[in-house]
Amino acid sequence: MDFKVLAVGDVVGNPGMDRICRSLRYLRCKCEADFVVVNGENAAVVGMTPRQAEDILDAGADVITMGNHTFSKREIVDYMDECPRILRPANYAPQTPGRGYGIFDTRFGPVAVIDLIGRCNMDYAPDNPFLQVEKILKEVDTNLVLVEIHGEATSEKLAMGYMLDGRVSAVWGTHTHVPTADARILPGGTGFVTDLGMTGPKNSVLGIQPKLSIAKFRGDLPARYQWADGPTKLEAVLFTIDSQTGLCVQAERVDLNDEDTTQR
Repeated sequence: MDFKVLAVGDVVGNPGMDRICRSLRYLRCKCEADFVVVNGENAAVVGMTPRQAEDILDAGADVITMGNHTFSKREIVDYMDECPRILRPANYAPQTPGRGYGIFDTRFGPVAVIDLIGRCNMDYAPDNPFLQVEKILKEVDTNLVLVEIHGEATSEKLAMGYMLDGRVSAVWGTHTHVPTADARILPGGTGFVTDLGMTGPKNSVLGIQPKLSIAKFRGDLPARYQWADGPTKLEAVLFTIDSQTGLCVQAERVDLNDEDTTQR
C-alpha cells in the first residue's frame, strides 16, 4: 500500500501561521496524505511559541521540525520536553532539551522522523549530522524513515540524500526558504528534494520585508526583521512511499499560491 507523506516548508511569521491554519487541512485532504511534517522554526519569525506549535498541530500536522532558531523563544524549552511531536536537530549537544527524532504510530506501522542540522555556513558547529544519523539508524526498527536536514549548503543536503539513498524513505532540506525544482527519487529508491521552500509571504525575501533585507546587504544600520504583507504561499513536497519496502515511488511538488486556490 502507498504511504503518502506531505513535507511542508518553513512557516514564517503571522502570514505563514495564517496560511497553515487555513490551508494545511485542505492540502492534506487534496493530496490524501497519511502523515504531515511541518517545519515551524520561523513561526515567530525567529523561533516558535507553544501556542503556535499547538496551532500547527491542530491545523493537521503530525510532527513539527525545528532548526537553528529552535530555542529563540525561551518558553518553548519546557514545552518541547512535554510534546514528543516537536523535534529539534538530533545533532545538537546531548544535554539540549527535547528530542532529535521520534517514532510515530500510523496505520502503516511505525514511522521514524529524524531532524538534523547542517554545519556549512551556520553560526555554530553542532555534532556532525552525517555521523549522528548513522547512530540513530542503528536504533530505529522500521523501514519507514523520514529525514530532514536543515542546512544552508545545497551540496551538504545533496550529500546527505545520497549517503542515505536506499536506506531511508525520504530526505528533504529546509532553511533556505527557496523551493528547489529537483524533487525526485534517487537511484536507490529514496525520495529527495534539496529544499521544500517556505510557507508565508510571497512577495518577500525569505518571508521578510524586502526593504529590510536590502538594508542589511547595503550595510545600513540593523533593524528588527518583520514579515512582509500581501499574498501568501505554502510550499511542500508529497512523497509516495511503498509501505512494504519503505522506498519512495513518487516525489512531487504540491505548492499552493493565493491565486491558485480558494483555501486562503
